[in-house]
Amino acid sequence: MLDKNGIAKRIAKEVKDGYYVNLGIGIPTLVANFVREDISVEFQSENGVLGMGPFPFEGEEDADVINAGKQTITTLPGASFFDSATSFGMIRGQHVDLTILGAMEVAENGDIANWKIPGKMVKGMGGAMDLVASAENIIVAMMHTNKAGQSKLLKKCTLPLTGVGCVKKIVTNLAVMEVTPEGFKLLERAPGVSVGQIEQATEGKLIVESDVPEMEIS
Repeated sequence: MLDKNGIAKRIAKEVKDGYYVNLGIGIPTLVANFVREDISVEFQSENGVLGMGPFPFEGEEDADVINAGKQTITTLPGASFFDSATSFGMIRGQHVDLTILGAMEVAENGDIANWKIPGKMVKGMGGAMDLVASAENIIVAMMHTNKAGQSKLLKKCTLPLTGVGCVKKIVTNLAVMEVTPEGFKLLERAPGVSVGQIEQATEGKLIVESDVPEMEIS
């Protein structure tokens, strides 16, 4: 199985030269640490940053330079800062090529629930609903099951939805899957993980068409 850094490293392979990318809270924020050095990528944060770099080394943090998850970040040469109206103008205007989000649940039709658990206090929905409504390419980074071992890849989401039919691809600690009209199509499995383990951990319909290769994350 992959850890959170392994998930982020695999997703980094989906980032292409020239992309503008928005990173959600949690595992997605780690992706910036693993993007190839020979490509140019602009990371956007909906609190008003364009040009985020990797996380700072301990002792080099600047408390005034943060991402949407309130984590301290670094910025690359040419980075810019702007207000939320400009930031959401970029998002709603579909100027972001790739959105990488965490999720609590994803349904086999591409629905995503990632902002609220009923009965628990939340500060707000943040920018997630704007991102999933506007982005054409959405990848979810998540653990395949919850702490109780129950699948988070479902036939139908049970939590309040963030977006409907919007997720394109999912990378978990067990697998890489594409969302298709027929269900979750298994593309790759994590090193040491069998197809049977993935089937057992997936409540929604899982499509296995042929020999499924192990993912390459090095």
